[in-house]
Amino acid sequence: MSEQLLIKNAHIIGAGEPFNGDILVADGKISAIGSFDAPSDCETIDATGLVAAPGLIDLHVHLRDPGLTHKEDIISGCKAAAAGGVTGVVAMPNTKPSVDNEETLAYILEKAKNASAKVYPVAAVTKGLKGEELVDFDTLSAAGACAFSDDGEPVKTAPLLLEALKASQRCGKPFLAHCEEKSLALGGLMNEGEVSQKLGVKGIPNAAEDIGTAREIAAAMSTGTRVHICHVSTAESVNIIRAAKAVGADVTAETCPHYFALTEDKLLSRDADYRMNPPLRTEKDRLAIIEGIVDGTIDAIATDHAPHAESEKADFLSAPNGSVGIETSLSAGITYLVKTGIITLRKLIDMMSTVPAKILGVEGGSLAVGSAADIVVFSESESWTVDPDKLHGKSKNTPFKGMKLCGRVKYTILNGKTVYKDEVL
Repeated sequence: MSEQLLIKNAHIIGAGEPFNGDILVADGKISAIGSFDAPSDCETIDATGLVAAPGLIDLHVHLRDPGLTHKEDIISGCKAAAAGGVTGVVAMPNTKPSVDNEETLAYILEKAKNASAKVYPVAAVTKGLKGEELVDFDTLSAAGACAFSDDGEPVKTAPLLLEALKASQRCGKPFLAHCEEKSLALGGLMNEGEVSQKLGVKGIPNAAEDIGTAREIAAAMSTGTRVHICHVSTAESVNIIRAAKAVGADVTAETCPHYFALTEDKLLSRDADYRMNPPLRTEKDRLAIIEGIVDGTIDAIATDHAPHAESEKADFLSAPNGSVGIETSLSAGITYLVKTGIITLRKLIDMMSTVPAKILGVEGGSLAVGSAADIVVFSESESWTVDPDKLHGKSKNTPFKGMKLCGRVKYTILNGKTVYKDEVL
């Protein structure tokens, strides 16, 4: 007898026009959508007043595994993902060792078999992420790499970048670009501006990101390849991407919730949980990010989930950059974009699930009959206060701590099995 699950009376997004109805799951797949009674011996979720949508796919996650598992590991990171309604995570390669060889890639894929989310590992562009020698793109692609990136480091030289873009295109895998001119960012702890001056610390100018963005897009256009721009944070980069799209560049872009929700003013607290790279910017930049979301310049919302241990984040000046965000991303999107009337809930789900699946070229992003039953069921209206101690990952460095967010995940279903159930139902 097949294993069945019925999600009853949900507001369904991701199966054509939103409507109220039921989703029947059998043997890990969506078998029917409509309105019907539960079959015998079928687990039923009463989703009255709740939304059912395709599980989120986070395009930018640091699982820290292998080598940095005191911060996070594949199992804990995917547990956190499930709590955030995320059924697919794109794992960046800056681990120890970095994902520049088949063995490390195989380790990640094997460990991910027991995780609460699907893990799509990204392979490095250069060996050791040193920017000196390209990896074997064909071998790593065949071994299961979903994309290529030296995230955290831009590819050092233009000739190497051009070759990497062409190799990635040949493999049919996206090139995920960390856009930063290191000579401008060197030694910077936060956005360069009034707040950095007030705190007396070195800042990172917008130009560090903007020059990097322009370089990556110019390289992609010159080679006729595609490029995906990671974690966009500045008004100028939004304008560069918009202009490139207008002339036919094959470019997509992501931003993160902290860039449309928060500004550099958070750093006045000298709390390193608000330090990330790219840094929180100004209100002008925040509004430009929102404008880019509205007009389609920015295609996707990811998190750049970057766990660090509490001891590592204790000192404002010496702490590493990065914040966790995989459990709060859906709620932040609902709070700052949907409830404010900036975009619809359907567009938010599109940016967090459907578009990421298309960028990666993987299954997911819809609730089509016959597709994998990767589903998030959530309350759009229920509010909750972010308590770091109640997060499900190993690290608690969230920039949304203490904030009241709207939208709460109630169930996350992966291949037809419930991998997360909210304690408050």
